[in-house]
Amino acid sequence: MYLFCSRIMDHRYFLVYKPYKMVSQFISPDRDKVNLLGDLDFQFPKGTHAIGRLDNHSEGLLLLTTNQKVTRLLFEGERSHERTYLVRAKGHMLPETLQRLQAGVRILVAEDTHYLAAPTRAVIVAKPAGLQPRPSEPPDKAPHTWLLITLTEGKYHQVRKMVGAIHHRCQRLIRVSIEDIELGDMQPGEVREIGEQAFFERLKIGQFV
Repeated sequence: MYLFCSRIMDHRYFLVYKPYKMVSQFISPDRDKVNLLGDLDFQFPKGTHAIGRLDNHSEGLLLLTTNQKVTRLLFEGERSHERTYLVRAKGHMLPETLQRLQAGVRILVAEDTHYLAAPTRAVIVAKPAGLQPRPSEPPDKAPHTWLLITLTEGKYHQVRKMVGAIHHRCQRLIRVSIEDIELGDMQPGEVREIGEQAFFERLKIGQFV
């Protein structure tokens, strides 16, 4: 059961397809060098912020809201939440290599510190129909493998490091879903607003009363 408090009913919630080479913030000391969320063709209300991040070279689903509590509810709750990524890996991936990824691999998380990633749902897929090309993306004829990888952990650059640990290089990374909120047919730079109740239900988080 999801409970909603009247004092937060004016909060707003947004889905964004963050484009390649855009940082997940509105303000940056490197403003002249990077694209920001404020450059999108959308008038966000005051107090809007990103929930989590995608790095400059990653694309896909980014959640924004004016509700300051959502980050804590999503990332500091008792339950881990699934995030799914579409990944283009350099080279043809063998079944036994995929099995290594599925079983969990060791990744470097700090200088001289390794972390054993939890077993992961990972499957080889075809390139999705209608996927827009990315600037400087290698051509389709170059050997590569498309994967869908689902994580409940969120170490820094974890997907890229996991793919690298099995001796492939991540050439493109697109977050396609967070729990039941999906990117669907959204295109790079697109913004969609979602209602509060649907937002919480699809993320499978409750609200404080």
